[in-house]
Amino acid sequence: MHTKSKENTIVKLKLDIIFKRVFGNVNNKAIIAAFISDLLEIPRSSIREIMINNVELAPEYFNQKFSRLDLKLNVDDRIVNVEMQVNNEGFFKERTLFYWSKLYSEELSAGEEYGVLKKTICINIINFNLFSCDDYHSHFRILESERNELLTDKFSIHFFELKKLSRSRKHKRMEDWLNLINAETEDELMSIQQTTEIPEVQDTIVMLRQLSADEKIRQEVHYREKLLHDEATALCNARREGIEEGRAEGRAEGRAEGEDLKETEIIIKLLKKGKTPEQIADDLDISVQRVSDAIAGLR
Repeated sequence: MHTKSKENTIVKLKLDIIFKRVFGNVNNKAIIAAFISDLLEIPRSSIREIMINNVELAPEYFNQKFSRLDLKLNVDDRIVNVEMQVNNEGFFKERTLFYWSKLYSEELSAGEEYGVLKKTICINIINFNLFSCDDYHSHFRILESERNELLTDKFSIHFFELKKLSRSRKHKRMEDWLNLINAETEDELMSIQQTTEIPEVQDTIVMLRQLSADEKIRQEVHYREKLLHDEATALCNARREGIEEGRAEGRAEGRAEGEDLKETEIIIKLLKKGKTPEQIADDLDISVQRVSDAIAGLR
């Protein structure tokens, strides 16, 4: 178990501002190409060009509590979106699908044929558990339900769940990158550095150490982590309040159902005594329609 003394801690690659400094930097195209190649398990030679669409962080970005990091890349004729998400804000699967559809459709200009639409790949690296399986990597495509026939190869969504890395080892190159993103101490960096055979992972480790040695960056990281901690606390409190509210509503509905049941039982007894709906309504001081509805519910 690694201790996390001040000297042993590093700036975390999973933190959005650090992730983007590394993988959103045009000077790091060799690192980005290796990262995409190993995560998607495609030949490095197939990545001939990388264009980064959103490199700069807006000045107000650091003050945004509820934020997401989206890195959009043009990798040859493919659109690749890389998202690093630390906190689970809910409905993540639906949001990913929605975002994929936007990326896919916005490439089509007016008057162009649908055939020019590019393969769109979403890579989601998440710091929480999303699926019930133990596997850290889930890859979704569109298949016919009985024949397993692929509808199109232009749809591809990947999820990498960092918290499951220790449960599922496949001895793949992608694990070196994911362990690097997950690393929080110098000891963990050293362990990866001693075992990895990927030069670009080694280069990224050097970069992380340089960033960790920069006092200004460490202050930015501290401020950012505090905001994200506030986000996680707010989400937790919101869920707790939602649960309590649901319980209160359930109790209220239960009482209402109990009252309705008592009323229905009285109506049945009065009907058996030969009273008409109008007489029952008058006796119970309710509308005739309410009595009729109760009688209809018995049929």
